[in-house]
Amino acid sequence: MTPTHVAYLDHAATTPMDPAAIEAMVAHMGTVGNPSSLHRSGRDARRLVEESREDIARIFGSAPSEVVFTSGGTESDNLAIKGIFWARNKEASRPRVLLSAIEHHAVMDPAHWLATHEGAELVWIPVDESGLIDLDFLATEIAANHERIALVSVMWANNEVGTIQPIEQVVELAHAHGIPVHSDAVQAAGHLPINFSSSGLDAMTITAHKLGGPVGVGALFAARNLTLVPVQHGGGQEREVRSGTLDALGITAFAAAVKAADGRREAEANRLESLRDQIIQGISSKIPSAHARGIDVTGPDRGKRLPSHAHFTFEGCEGDSLIFLLDNAGVQVSTGSACQAGVPQPSHVLLAMGVSERDARGALRFTLGNTSSQQDVDLLLDVLPGAVERATAAGLA
Repeated sequence: MTPTHVAYLDHAATTPMDPAAIEAMVAHMGTVGNPSSLHRSGRDARRLVEESREDIARIFGSAPSEVVFTSGGTESDNLAIKGIFWARNKEASRPRVLLSAIEHHAVMDPAHWLATHEGAELVWIPVDESGLIDLDFLATEIAANHERIALVSVMWANNEVGTIQPIEQVVELAHAHGIPVHSDAVQAAGHLPINFSSSGLDAMTITAHKLGGPVGVGALFAARNLTLVPVQHGGGQEREVRSGTLDALGITAFAAAVKAADGRREAEANRLESLRDQIIQGISSKIPSAHARGIDVTGPDRGKRLPSHAHFTFEGCEGDSLIFLLDNAGVQVSTGSACQAGVPQPSHVLLAMGVSERDARGALRFTLGNTSSQQDVDLLLDVLPGAVERATAAGLA
């Protein structure tokens, strides 16, 4: 039986396109012209790109020239990690790359590739049980090895448990020794007041589809004095570090989504925080086997968690079993990163936070967005206890 109401609670994987982004895309869908062409159609397409670049730069606190358009978060992260490493390691022997232990695979996997193929030495910054990085470890590592460090990369907010990292303090520690810092801000963009310039970051990743834009377009904010070695080569677009014909239509919709998200950000954060707290409190009271993960929303650090994220592990359950049971009841959630969906392995984020492998297998992530409603939360809290009971009876595979 098809559910009468579907609660989409997987906005961290992708969020529905904002009406403003759809409107912008439809309005310019008939636009013809390569933004690199010199004729009128090319200039019209270029104007769309540059106006969008200016809007995105203004909202995220950067110069327009610091916005490098890409195909999304994964490409931006690859360009940052590989591009900075190659540039810095070419200048001098700086093989070390410092990363938080809970990075998205779009950061972790390029780093692992550099270790395998380019001799990079990876240093994983540990986190505590709530997912906050150990600044003392970072400070000690930088003090001892700063001459050999190519870059530091710490995500702005975690995609699974929603923990917000102390980015400005990370930058301060690294910049004291001239080390560039990159941050994957894919989950934070649209939810938090992000200012690239005041953060002090050298590079920052965002993507359109996590804040109401289309899939297939994103940006790497790269400081004007940052040297990047290109990952791909071709026509030399985007400061000659990201070749490829620019997607004028997607970029226009991207900018429209960014403006819409920025216009409602504060009010939306308050609304989502209320719904998130209902989820956390409701699950905690209804299901004894549930364990909330991440920053405690009832404690003094509640502001260090994204307003959109709730995360639990359920004893004796398989997360994938819970997903299918909830999906049949009209509730759509995930076990963690959608990029790893279908791979039967515990979350590296939870393991880094000290969760046992057995418990990490029973993880569920509930993430909210601009279409989330009280009805979604009510449906989740109504059907989840029964799903957990059935999944517990089935046990671990």
